[in-house]
Amino acid sequence: MNFEQIKALDEQYVLQTYGRNPVAIDHGKGATLWDTEGKQYIDFTSGIGVCSLGYANEAWAKAIYDQAMKVGHISNLFYTEPYAVLAEKLVKGSGMAGVFFGNSGAEANEGMIKLARKYSYDKYGEGRATVITLRNSFHGRTITTLKATGQDHFHEFFFPFTEGFRYADANNMESLLAVAGDDVCAVMMEPIQGEGGVNPLNKDYVQAVAKLCAEKDWLLLIDEVQTGMGRTGTLFAFQQFGIQPDVVTFAKGIAGGLPFGGFLANEKCKNVLTAGNHGSTFGGNPMAAAAANVVMDTLTPAFMQEVAEKGRYLRDGIAALESPYVSGIRGMGLMIGVGVQGMTHKELKDKLMAEGLLTLTAGKDTLRLLPPLVITKEEIDKGLAIMKKVMA
Repeated sequence: MNFEQIKALDEQYVLQTYGRNPVAIDHGKGATLWDTEGKQYIDFTSGIGVCSLGYANEAWAKAIYDQAMKVGHISNLFYTEPYAVLAEKLVKGSGMAGVFFGNSGAEANEGMIKLARKYSYDKYGEGRATVITLRNSFHGRTITTLKATGQDHFHEFFFPFTEGFRYADANNMESLLAVAGDDVCAVMMEPIQGEGGVNPLNKDYVQAVAKLCAEKDWLLLIDEVQTGMGRTGTLFAFQQFGIQPDVVTFAKGIAGGLPFGGFLANEKCKNVLTAGNHGSTFGGNPMAAAAANVVMDTLTPAFMQEVAEKGRYLRDGIAALESPYVSGIRGMGLMIGVGVQGMTHKELKDKLMAEGLLTLTAGKDTLRLLPPLVITKEEIDKGLAIMKKVMA
């Protein structure tokens, strides 16, 4: 089918909840994609940080096929090998104590909030259920995670929202203390605010929040849906902040393209949720877990060091453009935000796409770059050449 045929089907039969780009992707290899008309693109999006191993990765595809030919799904009423093996890798790699598997980032964050409230209820009883999150954060699109998101424009239309959230300014301890109280059970934050504009938190601030949580027996909840799974150059971004969270979520890149997510709990929180408290029909799906095992086996220390190096290479390359449209560059590893001035970030994204480079936007004025972790220097250079052509 050509682009117009696919678009016509979408417009007739699909709810129009997305502002899709006028491109229909057909296939890819590594960090390069081709559309249905044969046009080639360098991909700086990886499916919004999902396709960590790029496209047409043979080990990933073989693992899914092999597992599909054994058993594709059986539910959590039975044991299967892939999720159990994956659990060990995640726990040992993160320094946490146990893991729950689900399907998405929003679902993972919902589960983390449930755990925090039950921890507090079990220990202190009712009246201690408020979660403090940060302004400009993003935690998902369910009713609860929308309310947890610290951006006012997400708090529209879908009333009533789940109660029990207050917001503090990022990197501002006075702001956090001003909204504290005896009803608080946890603080929830992203190490880098992705959807909000690719804004890394200050290390000193994160450590101060962790210390405060320990003193008040609030749970420290870290949302690593976007920053986890090697994206910033370590398995989890929190490992670069000198903290150990009580609970940390993951999704996006964990299974390299299949729906998968979950959260890890420390020893204090490992047994908070018991049989019947929480569940997920598809969580720990054997095929998705098999794919996730390939991702985890790829994320060796040497590989993640390469991710950090490629991130520096890309940031330096953008800085070297000396473009009048760039107001700043920030991020960690291959999670990069480029401040845009002189045109809107959407206008810049569209101009780059027309020349063969796929990018994302974030916040009000940020171009967001999330290339596949396997992107080559050659592909980065091709992307930089397109940026130079468009942004000179």
